[in-house]
Amino acid sequence: MLLSNRYKLDRQKTIALLESLEGEDRNAVTWYLPSGILTTGIDTMLATVPELSGIPPEVAGLAAQSPNGAVFFWGTQHKYLILPPLPVAEKCINPGFETTLLRSLIGQECTIVLVLIRLGSYAIGVCRGEKLLASKVGTGLVHSRHRQGGSSAARFARHREKQIEGFLTRVCGHIREKLEPYAGNIEYIAYGGARTTILLLQKECSFLQKYDNRVLPPLLTVPDPRQAVLEEAVQQVWSSTVVKWDESGLPEVKTGADDAR
Repeated sequence: MLLSNRYKLDRQKTIALLESLEGEDRNAVTWYLPSGILTTGIDTMLATVPELSGIPPEVAGLAAQSPNGAVFFWGTQHKYLILPPLPVAEKCINPGFETTLLRSLIGQECTIVLVLIRLGSYAIGVCRGEKLLASKVGTGLVHSRHRQGGSSAARFARHREKQIEGFLTRVCGHIREKLEPYAGNIEYIAYGGARTTILLLQKECSFLQKYDNRVLPPLLTVPDPRQAVLEEAVQQVWSSTVVKWDESGLPEVKTGADDAR
């Protein structure tokens, strides 16, 4: 019985894994799947490819749920599903372990903007590949919610709303300042932090709205934004989720990485 293990690999370790697969199994098959294909569609396609018989039933669901698509490497000895950090462009099936397309996708030095925000703190970064080119980290005063009722609570709520509005306006100004020098080269934007605050910022900041079609999922899970958190987020945005199947359920690559997103 095949057992699975799910973990994350940073960019360099993912590339090392792909290099280890090259030439390993000529009877293997590699399948690239872009996002947007339903589970039923993937199941149907699996049924038409004899080389992919025996794939565990959860594979289709994992691939369909991935916002950036998925890549199968399915052979006699090695069985992997990799959910990459950037979108898979097109569907294709190749004999053997065809790693070239995925290595090219992960290895490109594209420009990604990171916007990390929670009420009262923010971090903005521009990276090319894993190199942070520009950053801005700061805080702003936003009081916690008032827990008591009455007219004083209503006044406090209005005051807090003004604090939030002022905070978001300042953050938007810093975003414009840091991003404008790279505006023509921005390929993706990755958000992290508190979802409700991110939605408020996107509504407030018209500069960010120009890049709504370049948002890179999923939302990054980060604590209060600081410089160290921003630097870790750069590594996170380039990490891949890996699912490996074998008889023991143990991964061949010791990652030391956090749980998969």
